[in-house]
Amino acid sequence: MSKIRLRFAPSPTGDVHVGSIWLAQFNWLFARQQDGKFIVRIEDTDQKRLVPGSVEKIYQALEWYGLTPDEGPEHGGEHGPYVQSERLKLYHKYVHQLIKQGSAYYCFCTPERLEELRTNQQAQKLPPRYDKLCSSITVDDASQRVAAGDRAVVRLNVPTTGTVTLDDVIRGKVTFSYDQIDDSILLKSDGFPTYHLAVVVDDHLMEISHVLRAEEWLPSTPKHLLLYHAFGWVPPVFAHLPQILGTNKKKLSKREGAASALHFRDQGYLPEAMQNFLALMGWHPKGDQEVLTRTEILEQFKLEAINPSGAIFDQTKLDWMNGVYIRALALPDLFERLRPFWHVPDDGWAPEQLLAALGLVHDRLVKLSDIDEAINFVFPSAWNAERTNVDEQMIIPKKGSMDIARNNLRILVGWLTAYTGQWTAVDLKAEIIKAIADAGLKNGDVLWPARIALSLRSASPDVFDLLAVIGYEESIRRMKTFCAA
Repeated sequence: MSKIRLRFAPSPTGDVHVGSIWLAQFNWLFARQQDGKFIVRIEDTDQKRLVPGSVEKIYQALEWYGLTPDEGPEHGGEHGPYVQSERLKLYHKYVHQLIKQGSAYYCFCTPERLEELRTNQQAQKLPPRYDKLCSSITVDDASQRVAAGDRAVVRLNVPTTGTVTLDDVIRGKVTFSYDQIDDSILLKSDGFPTYHLAVVVDDHLMEISHVLRAEEWLPSTPKHLLLYHAFGWVPPVFAHLPQILGTNKKKLSKREGAASALHFRDQGYLPEAMQNFLALMGWHPKGDQEVLTRTEILEQFKLEAINPSGAIFDQTKLDWMNGVYIRALALPDLFERLRPFWHVPDDGWAPEQLLAALGLVHDRLVKLSDIDEAINFVFPSAWNAERTNVDEQMIIPKKGSMDIARNNLRILVGWLTAYTGQWTAVDLKAEIIKAIADAGLKNGDVLWPARIALSLRSASPDVFDLLAVIGYEESIRRMKTFCAA
C-alpha cells in the first residue's frame, strides 16, 4: 500500500469523549509512525443530534492532546470538503448508482408499519430486521413515486444467504452470515446519508488506507464490505479497538473517567501525561517501562499488539503518572503551567518568593488544580482566612496536651527569636534539632505544633522549609497566635 492515510471522524453531538481522543491518538500514532497522513473529518449527518459549539471543542481537544491533523476542515487538503453536510451531492450520486444496480432500494414503509413489524418479530423472538417488502418494487416505479413526492428512505439490499469474512488486524478473521444482517438505511428521507453510506464513500474518496475504530462498529463492518464490493472498491485495512473499561472490568462510568476529553485539561492534567497514559491503554511495549516520551511511543508502537480485550482506564495510574510528569518540570515551567489554576493572593510576593513557595509542594502535586489547597496557606491573607476555621486541638501531638503543645511552641519561638544565623532551612534545622536535644525534648513534641501553626495542616511540607519560605516575622506571628491561652 503506497499511501498510509488514517482519519478521525467525530460527530459534533456534544463534548468530545476521552475515549474518542484515545482512538484518535492511535490513528495519529500509526500515521506518524508510517510517515502517513492523519485526517480529521466531521460527521454531522445526524442533524437532530448536533450540539452548537461541539466542533470547536473537538479542535480544542485535538490541539491540547497534540494530535495535529494533516488535513481537515481547519487545515484544508486535496480531499475536501471535510464536513459531511457539505458533501451531500456526492452521497446522492453514489446511492443512485447502488439503486440502479440493485444493491440498494427505496423503502416507503411508514413508521407505523415498521413498529408493527418489530412487535411481531419480538413476539416470535426473532431478531429485529426489515422484511425486504419494498425490495420487490421496480426501480422505475420507485423512482416515479419519489418524483411524485412519496416519502422514502434508501436501504442496503443485503443477500439472504452467504457469508463475508473480515481480516481484522487486531481480532484476526471474523466471519459474518448475511442472514443475520439487516437491510440498514443508507439515505434518510431528509436527504442525509446514514453512517454506513457516508463512511464508505468518504473513506474511499479520501483514500483512507486504515480504519482504526471502536469495536462497537464491528457488527456494521459486513455492511460496509458489501458497499465496497458493490462499488468495486478495495476496502481499507480494518482494526477494531477494544472497549474502554473501568478497573472493575465493566463499562467505564463517568465517576471512573468517562468524561469529556477537555475535562482532564481543566482539572490540571498535563497533555504529555495524558498522551502517555492513553497510549498504554490496550497496548504496552515490551518490558515494564510505564513513562514513555512521544518519541519512544512512536518507536515502539505496534498496531497488531493492541489487546483485543477491554482497555482499562485506571484513574489511580493516571494520577500517579501525572504526578511523575509534574515532578519532572522545572519550577519556572511549572509556574507558567499553573497560571490558569493558581489563584495567588495579592500579598505582594515577588516572583522569586512564589517560586520558593512552589518548590515546597513541587513533589506533592498530583494535578495542577491542586495548587491552591496545597500551598496558598503560605500567604498571610490566606492563612488568616483559614485560621478562623481551624480546631486548635490539632496542635496537640500524640500523648500530649494543649498546655504542653503551647509551652513547646513558646520555647520554639524563644529559640527562633534569639537565632542569629542564616534564615535557611538547612541552618534552621541544624540549630533547632540541637536545641531540642539539649532541652531533653522530643522532636515531634516541638515540631508538630509548629507544623500546624505554620500550615494549618497535618500533612504539609517540612517545618524548616516552611520557616524559610514564610519568613521570620510571619512565622513568629503564626506560632504566637497558637501560644495564646
